[in-house]
Amino acid sequence: MTVASKLILSMLLLTSIVLPFGLFKAGAKTKGRYLAALGVNIAAFFGIMAYCLLFVFVGNALAAETGEAASASAAGMGYIAAAVATGMSCIGGGIAVSAAASAALGALSEDSTIMGKSLIFVGLAEGVCLYGFLISFMILGKL
Repeated sequence: MTVASKLILSMLLLTSIVLPFGLFKAGAKTKGRYLAALGVNIAAFFGIMAYCLLFVFVGNALAAETGEAASASAAGMGYIAAAVATGMSCIGGGIAVSAAASAALGALSEDSTIMGKSLIFVGLAEGVCLYGFLISFMILGKL
C-alpha cells in the first residue's frame, strides 16, 4: 500500500464520517435530513469499498507464514476472538439487563408478589454474559 493510497483512503474515511454529520446538523428536523445523511453514508461506504477493491487490495500475494510466526499469529487471533466473544456478549447482556430490569422495577411497583418472576428474567439476561465468558475460556483453552 503506497503512501498516496493511504492518504486517499484516510481522506475518504474522514469525509464519510464528517459529511453525513454535517448534513444531519445543517438540515431542518425533518425526515429528509435523516434520509440525506443515510444516503450519503451508504454511498460513502460503497465508494470506499469499491476504492479498496480496485486500488488498495490489488497486489502481489505473499507466501504463507511458516513456523513460529504462524503460531504467534494464530495465538494473537485466538486472543482477539476471546476478547470479542466476551466484549460483545457483555454489551448484549448489558442492553438486555437494562430493558429487563427497568420493566421488572415497573412491574414490582404495581404488584410486589411478582418479584421472583421478574428476577428470573433479569437473571436470564445476565446469562448471556456468562455464555460469552465461557466461550472465551473455550477459545483460550485451544491456544
